[in-house]
Amino acid sequence: MTNTNKRLTFSEYIRSILSILVFFLMLLLATPVILLLLIISFGKLSNVVVEHIAPLIVKPVFWVAGIDFKIKMHCEEIHYPAVYIINHSSTLDILTILALGLPKVRFVAKWQLQYNPIFFLLGRLTGQVFIRREKSDKAVETLKRNVDRIKEKGLTVMLAPEGSRKHPGIIGPFKKGPFRMAMDLNYPIVPIYFEGNRELSEGGFLFTHSGKATAHIHEPIPTDDWNLENIDGKIEEIRSLYLSWAGVTEQENLNFIKSTP
Repeated sequence: MTNTNKRLTFSEYIRSILSILVFFLMLLLATPVILLLLIISFGKLSNVVVEHIAPLIVKPVFWVAGIDFKIKMHCEEIHYPAVYIINHSSTLDILTILALGLPKVRFVAKWQLQYNPIFFLLGRLTGQVFIRREKSDKAVETLKRNVDRIKEKGLTVMLAPEGSRKHPGIIGPFKKGPFRMAMDLNYPIVPIYFEGNRELSEGGFLFTHSGKATAHIHEPIPTDDWNLENIDGKIEEIRSLYLSWAGVTEQENLNFIKSTP
């Protein structure tokens, strides 16, 4: 297990500060273009924004931060519509999620991101879903309200089953919300494992080490035979895959929790 407490070098601090400035500058420059596209298309170009413009926004950010980001396919093609799930342990995940450019995807994000006026405006106009993670009942209600819209438009959804990046262990406990949503939509689950994000990021802000990060897109997992009786077992099976991709056993994961101050 890689030590994530390694201090940033002076040059990495400088690069991180510059990359944060570049990120918000790119957002400021892109926002008028995105608004124009959405207005003239009556919102129909939302997919273009997510699939093509978002990756362009983060590309120079990676370059400034010294991050070599790759996408590795472990399946023949990207399956959609689907419920994509990711491991979430770093603020860097925001950038790698945007860099994926997945087809017709909508993100389920924490409510607090809307406190940033740019995220609020772009998120609402492109149909992203904001939930209050600390209030599980309201989060589930929000997801249920969006099921019909998502299915009607054939959209794909991306969620983090661990909920917050602040979770115990290298791979935290999985919440049921993403999996219940997949059942309600009758969508397959597509696991995406971010390798390197946790090791590169220092925590809650976009201060990162330089290095490599890889998004591993895996084979879709059908949910046709899922029901309320077997869903807990299905969730644990998928979580065990994430543990294996992280290179730890459940016991090692528990030991890591105990050793973390």
